[in-house]
Amino acid sequence: MKNNLLQRITHNPDICHGKPCIRGLRYPVEFILELLSAGMTTQEVLADYDDLEPDDILAVLLFAARLSQVKSIHKLAS
Repeated sequence: MKNNLLQRITHNPDICHGKPCIRGLRYPVEFILELLSAGMTTQEVLADYDDLEPDDILAVLLFAARLSQVKSIHKLAS
C-alpha cells in the first residue's frame, strides 16, 4: 500500500520547477503540507481542490514522513 501511495508523488522538471507534486498536477507536496499545518482538515483541502483524492493527502503525509527519517541533521557552515 505504501509503495502505491508514493507513486502518486511525481517529479517533473517541467512542472513546478521539478518539485515533488501530486500525480503530475501542479500541487507541490509542500503546498499541501502548508495547508494542513495551517489547520485545514483533509476534507477542507479536498473540497477546495476537487481534482485531489483522499489518497493524495495520505501520499503527501507519507512522503513527508519518509523525508524526516534522516539519521542526523548537521548545521551547515555559514
